[in-house]
Amino acid sequence: MTVHETTELSYDPYDVTISADPYPVFRRLRDEAPLYYNEQYDFFAVSRADEVERGLVEREFFSNTRSDVLEFIKAGMEFPPGIFIFEDPPLHTAHRGLVSRVFTPKKMAAIEPQVREFCARTLDPLVGRPGFDFVRDLGAQMPMRVIGMLLGIPEEHQEGIRDYVDSSIATDPGQPISDLTTLAGDVYADYIDWRAQHPADDLMTELIHAEFEDETGTVRTLTREEILMYVNIIGGAGNETTAKLIGWAGKVLADNPDQRRGLARDPSLIPNAIEELLRYEPPGPCVARYVVRDAEFLGGTVPAGNALLCLVGSANRDERRFPEPDRFDIHRTPGGLLTFGFGIHFCLGAALARLEGRVALEEVLVRFPEWTVDEDGAKLASTSTVRGWETLPVLVP
Repeated sequence: MTVHETTELSYDPYDVTISADPYPVFRRLRDEAPLYYNEQYDFFAVSRADEVERGLVEREFFSNTRSDVLEFIKAGMEFPPGIFIFEDPPLHTAHRGLVSRVFTPKKMAAIEPQVREFCARTLDPLVGRPGFDFVRDLGAQMPMRVIGMLLGIPEEHQEGIRDYVDSSIATDPGQPISDLTTLAGDVYADYIDWRAQHPADDLMTELIHAEFEDETGTVRTLTREEILMYVNIIGGAGNETTAKLIGWAGKVLADNPDQRRGLARDPSLIPNAIEELLRYEPPGPCVARYVVRDAEFLGGTVPAGNALLCLVGSANRDERRFPEPDRFDIHRTPGGLLTFGFGIHFCLGAALARLEGRVALEEVLVRFPEWTVDEDGAKLASTSTVRGWETLPVLVP
């Protein structure tokens, strides 16, 4: 199969018009150019589920060491130790292991009462109003409280941290990320120094004192720089993507009121509905890899040294894996979605995101079984790394 290079079919990951509804372009890519090359930004892309899965898991061909963000790969950035999501084994194995035990499904289930309390505290003041904003009033609030609790950030400082994270990934409409230094920002530095002197039962304290065997066989603790990187990653991922998931719950269920009413009648369907939301509107629509060896896809070749964009949003709508993929269905049999990645880089926060999404939807539906979106006030966020709503005002009867 020939790599598609004509202008007839164009996929620009920074195009706000495409981002508003990328699925028609994704379908065309799957059908007409499943191995696609973008000349303007010099990257290859795969769009079918099987090929996206390969790009995520075959580390002998596709590396994370230059990150999973297209702009970072194209800039040839080098990252300091501790950014385990931007590492391959053996570094990745050693660094990921330090936090993987914190985000197990069992440990996430144990914090459900606190998550529910944060959610109730956020929603109760909204009862009796003519409407609220799914993102600003809920999606931007509850995840901030949860990840702040896990890290040990005082509540009075959590909003400032969240605003920093939001600003660090925001882009001008139609443009790639221009500031590639924000990941290493020192917004958490003072908290780390404080926790070193005042330990508590939180993840930041655990990272400060945890001993591990690094790739050289040395048993040691993390450096301050490594801890800072860990906390930046966890804080950013814990705030941003879950906020987008909650926003999509508001929009998709407004567009499908019969299914929303089905969830209100039978809350036991909500966990499955969260899986379907994650498939139907993934907060992270694409993941990049750096190609370290020539890779064959569908009869075409991606030469070593290139960037490969794995279009997760397209893979999740691939009719080869999901029947009627453009139909949102809370009764769909779950499985096969690639929203959280695949293989050794499967998202550490998956259990937490699922928990927060489920609790948020349960608590919303108890208080607000009906809502409609104020389309004039709704606004998609401008960013090339995640896709979701910046504001999503809804009206309630």
